[in-house]
Amino acid sequence: MDRFTVRVQARFESAHFLRSYRGPAEPLHGHSYLVEAELAAASGALDADNLAVDFVVARRELEGLAKMMDYRCINEVPPFTELNPSAENIAEWFHGRLTEVLRGEKAIVRAITLWEGPVNSVVFRPGER
Repeated sequence: MDRFTVRVQARFESAHFLRSYRGPAEPLHGHSYLVEAELAAASGALDADNLAVDFVVARRELEGLAKMMDYRCINEVPPFTELNPSAENIAEWFHGRLTEVLRGEKAIVRAITLWEGPVNSVVFRPGER
């Protein structure tokens, strides 16, 4: 088990609608989103600078992904042009994209928490059922 967990956050404002919500599509509506990434060093150890994962790099990458959705309708952002933009699917998307961009940093994305406003959230952890 890794001794250190690094968490970084980003915020974005977006609108979306579920194409099928218990039947018909729901109305377009917006949320103030907060996305949090839980990260660890792929090696499980600290690097030469005594860091598990660099906060600055991880936050910059997460904020870059959030900007792709900021002040947009998520339904118009691929892959959500086809994929229903549920909180679950958005969290999994962040996980996949952040995993790609942090590969060179030798970081593992353990979990993504996506908040739709202040009280509702979903956590995506790869490989869990």
